[in-house]
Order: sequence, then C-alpha cells, then structure tokens
Amino acid sequence: MGARWGTGGRRTHRIGGRGPGIGCGAVFAVLIAALLFAGALAALGAARGADGGADADAVGADGGWSLVLVNATHPLPDDFAVDTVEVGGDLVDARIAGDLRALLDAACEAGYDPFVRSGFRTRGEQQAILADRIAGYEAEGYGPEEARRLAGEWVAQPGTSEHELGLAVDLNDRADSDGLYAWLSSHAADFGFIQRYPDGTAAITGIAHEPWHYRYVGVEAAREISSRGITLEEYLGAA
Repeated sequence: MGARWGTGGRRTHRIGGRGPGIGCGAVFAVLIAALLFAGALAALGAARGADGGADADAVGADGGWSLVLVNATHPLPDDFAVDTVEVGGDLVDARIAGDLRALLDAACEAGYDPFVRSGFRTRGEQQAILADRIAGYEAEGYGPEEARRLAGEWVAQPGTSEHELGLAVDLNDRADSDGLYAWLSSHAADFGFIQRYPDGTAAITGIAHEPWHYRYVGVEAAREISSRGITLEEYLGAA
C-alpha cells in the first residue's frame, strides 16, 4: 500500500481541489504570513454560527471542538459550518493550522516530503467520492448492493465523514515513501493528531485501516489515546 494512496486505498484526487502543494523547501518562506492568516480566520470562527450554521463549538459542546465524534452513528448536522485555511495543499479547520504545519515541518526535518492529499470536504464532495468508489467496484463486476457495501468499508457516508469536520487529513509523501506512515505513528500525537483508523479496529470505528488518515484531537488527548492504543470512540466512551 503506497504512500500515494489516500481516502481508502485507491488513488484519488481532491474534487475541484488542489495538487500536492509546495514542498518542504518552500514551507518556511510562507510560514509567518500563513500563521497570521490562520489566526485571522480563527478569530472569525465564532461568527459562523450566526449565519444559521452549526459551528464546531456547538457540535462538540460536551467535549470541546477538537473531540467531536463523527462516525456512522454520530453524523454532523446538515447545517454544519467551519472556517478553513489551506495548509500543506488542502483546506482544514483554521484552528488546527498551526499544529498541522508544525507536524509537516517536523516530518520534513525527518527526511520526508509530506503533503495533505485530502483535508476538508463539503457534503457534495464526500458524496462524489463515495459514488466514484461504488462505480469502481461495479466496474470490477460487483453488483450494486455488494459494490455499495464494499465502498462503505473505505468511504464514509456523506454526513458521517471526519473530512467534513475539517479536523481530519490524509497525509502522503511526495516521494511515495511508506516510511512517513511509521514516522507519523510515532510522532503525530506530539502535535495533537492520532491515527484515526488503526489496524484491527474496524469493528469499533466502522472504517478499515487507513495509515494515512490522521485526526486532530489536541495534544493531551492524542498522547493518551496513542499511549493506550485505543480509538477515539473508546476514549470518549462511545465504542
């Protein structure tokens, strides 16, 4: 399984989105400006709910915005809204921009060339990715029902994908190095990220193992989840 794969084992692209973005050598040239821009957007975050959309703070009122659980049994409201900023080649919740950028910089220093293959997605984009996966299985000879079942093992139903939350990223290496996954597994928690779908946890998370999919939960929670070897569902008592 190569590092070029994202969102479920097959090569995908951001619908209407961007390419791999800038490489490690250009990161520091834009760091200060990007941080200032992210901060400005984050300051506007509270205003999103005033437009009638449910913001991340409201959705995660019980555990905080960074610990919002999104899965098949915990969907996002239809009017969910979040302020985003581009980091590493795609959009994410503006509040995680600094920690994500620090994670990518650390991976660069470790000898990798990481980028965000997929970050925030709209509901329509998630639907299109699911439809594409279903069509792919049907092209392989599976019937419609089986194709949908197989696609569901890799792609979340619209409204139940963490990518719609803006706190999840699929991270790949421009050189297709699988070593990035091992590095992330050991270091991502120090920047507030967890491997969201570890191997052998599909019965709990509902999603097959994705070594590239990382979710922001904050440093304290990430370190505890990683050290205990548990899922976000287990950490939140929702397994």
